[in-house]
Amino acid sequence: MSTQPEKKSSLVGSTSTVSSATALSRVFGLVREQVMAYFFGASMATDAFVAAFRIPNLLRDLFAEGALAAAFVPVFKNKAVTEGTDSAFRLAKIVLTMMLVTVGIIVILGVVAAPALVFLFANGFTEIPVKFDLTVSLTRIMFVYLLLVSVSALFMGMLNSYGRFGIPALSPAMFNLGSILSVVFLYEYFEQPIYTLAIGVVVGGIGQLVLQLPSIYYIGFRYRPNFDFLAAGPKRVLKLFGPMVVGLSGSRVNILISTLIASFLAQGALSYLNYAYRLMHFPLGVFAVALGTVALPRVSEMVARGQTDRLGRSFLEAMSLNLFIVIPAAWFLAVLGRPAVELIFGWGAFTNRDAANTALALLHYSYGLIGFAAVRVTVPFYYAFEDSRLPMRISLITVAINLALYYPMVQLLNFAGLAAATSIAGVANFLMLLAWLPSKGVEVPWRGLIFSAVKTIVAGGVAFLVTEWVPVSFGNIDSVFLDRLFKLLVPSAVALAVYLGLCLILRAEGMMVLYRGLKKRT
Repeated sequence: MSTQPEKKSSLVGSTSTVSSATALSRVFGLVREQVMAYFFGASMATDAFVAAFRIPNLLRDLFAEGALAAAFVPVFKNKAVTEGTDSAFRLAKIVLTMMLVTVGIIVILGVVAAPALVFLFANGFTEIPVKFDLTVSLTRIMFVYLLLVSVSALFMGMLNSYGRFGIPALSPAMFNLGSILSVVFLYEYFEQPIYTLAIGVVVGGIGQLVLQLPSIYYIGFRYRPNFDFLAAGPKRVLKLFGPMVVGLSGSRVNILISTLIASFLAQGALSYLNYAYRLMHFPLGVFAVALGTVALPRVSEMVARGQTDRLGRSFLEAMSLNLFIVIPAAWFLAVLGRPAVELIFGWGAFTNRDAANTALALLHYSYGLIGFAAVRVTVPFYYAFEDSRLPMRISLITVAINLALYYPMVQLLNFAGLAAATSIAGVANFLMLLAWLPSKGVEVPWRGLIFSAVKTIVAGGVAFLVTEWVPVSFGNIDSVFLDRLFKLLVPSAVALAVYLGLCLILRAEGMMVLYRGLKKRT
């Protein structure tokens, strides 16, 4: 039993904790991508690695950060609030046992069926047998990561429910660190060095899990296998989990189909999309995912205590804070994407052509960032009511929109059309979730939400429009690194100053929420 009290903190305080830890992890993530770009560029080997990693990685979204974690937290939190710690920990033991059995079987099947999976989801690679065989080998190595990250995500949900956000948010940094060190120290020892990235995925997964074990021990959890799968608690988790799997599977099928389409396009297309997606995912992971992580246990507790009258205001605060950060980030990726790509990836084997193509993909991911981030904040309000069916239906509609857009977008924009289709579908997903949110009893303050969005969009647009008049040449700088750094940082600093000034003048809700949260914290 736990003798450790649950930690209480504000939305801004908890989010800043998660954001800070996640930011460190995302920095390591960018360094990992830099290492990949420097050593391998956008080559046959990187295309093979990206395709191979996507197969277990997408299953991770279902069993780890996605469906299982989202299904587990509301039930676990409800148990802790209404029945006490012992009941909540018993539920965790059953769910963990269920996970070890189920995901363990999936890993074994994935290793055996790797050739069929690669044939199905990267069929274009069959035209180059060496590329196909390499992808199969990499897939087999990285399937083990699925089990490691699934257990890690369950521990993360438990710690978040107890108000402990820092260590769980920091744990992905261990994954990125493992990938970086494996390439740097093992590169010279492999005839095909891309295997060092696959080994790094497994090493990083072990580190991600081990980092959380002391905190899990601290809150009082002691694991013993429990096979009481028919108990009421696990049934409630599975009742939520089923529709979530269906809903998340749809969006993941889209990613796999985009991988399949990209495998038939020019060599490097998959790598361009991957590098751009990683850059787009930096602000998404640092803030939107952090805000959603904090929101789920908080909103679940409000529902468990019957405080539904507070949900509308909580939604406005969370969404306004989200838009305040994410909208200027989207403008940044659209306007300053090329300088960012050149500074971060433009070294070693990564060519100017690679930079131009990656920046083009990033442009079409930029507007999707707003939709992806808003979904992360909105969905927890459904899950808090233990409703996963409506988000599932909306997700399936989103899948249909995405699939319908693939062909015309690819015809119009080539590989960047895959990013455009995904982004448009992401925005549509959010708008549908928002439209149906009042049906759950959440009184959405439409007027405040619309004003908040308009203010931040206008402020961000004006701020980055001003950067068009900022000088991009700073004299004779012998260092290529410093030249690229100045070309990115100076316009960014100007845009940030203008944006904050305009938000202050317009009294943007997101800035007010941030100010009140920081004032309360200090």
